[in-house]
Amino acid sequence: MLLIPAIDLKDGRCVRLRQGDMADATVFSSDPAGIARGWVEAGAQRLHLVDLNGAVAGKPVNEAAIRSIVRAVDGRVPIQLGGGIRNLDTIERYVDGGLSYVIIGTAAVKNPGFLRDACGAFPGQVIVGLDAREGRVATDGWSKLSGHDVVDLARKFEGYGVDAIIYTDIGRDGMLGGVNIESTVRLAAEVEIPVFASGGVGSLEDIEALCNAAADSVAGVILGRALYEGAVDLRTAIERVKSRSAR
Repeated sequence: MLLIPAIDLKDGRCVRLRQGDMADATVFSSDPAGIARGWVEAGAQRLHLVDLNGAVAGKPVNEAAIRSIVRAVDGRVPIQLGGGIRNLDTIERYVDGGLSYVIIGTAAVKNPGFLRDACGAFPGQVIVGLDAREGRVATDGWSKLSGHDVVDLARKFEGYGVDAIIYTDIGRDGMLGGVNIESTVRLAAEVEIPVFASGGVGSLEDIEALCNAAADSVAGVILGRALYEGAVDLRTAIERVKSRSAR
């Protein structure tokens, strides 16, 4: 199970939100590239970036910060990015700029034809972000709740050829109250592509609980506020997960 540090970008800075609320942001660093370099040096095998302004605006906003992160990482680990990706030109620009994966969220729900086209044009590089509250998918930077069921959409998008799914329980994101393990495991059981958990990790015990319940079904977990506030040490967590998988 991969432990993937998140770097959420707002106004060029590294922040964390509570439950996706742009008005409730904590700034952790004005040097996102330095943060990225530090996570890689601590053992991260993948990085997760989110253009928060882009998710709301519907177009890339933090490209300068993203480019600086790509330069700092220098190809040592894959980087995935979501937020404001609404057309193939944007995907091409990001992929050509060094990103390994793009994450399509709102546009996948509102314009599934775009998602299908993206999977065809960039095979193996498109991830779908399904952000949900009580099993219903949210869009537009989590500001709107749709009527779509998470599992139904996951199955549909798997058929399009997406590489993986990131499942976020937005009611838990940034709250350090633990991953919604039951819903994540249920989703992973319904599809064959990798599922990554996101939202709610507050301690090493939360990671261990996810490993116990989903070691064979969940490909990884995205870590945010717990890392930045020191509740989880990345090196320690990675070693703990490795030791468990070696048993």
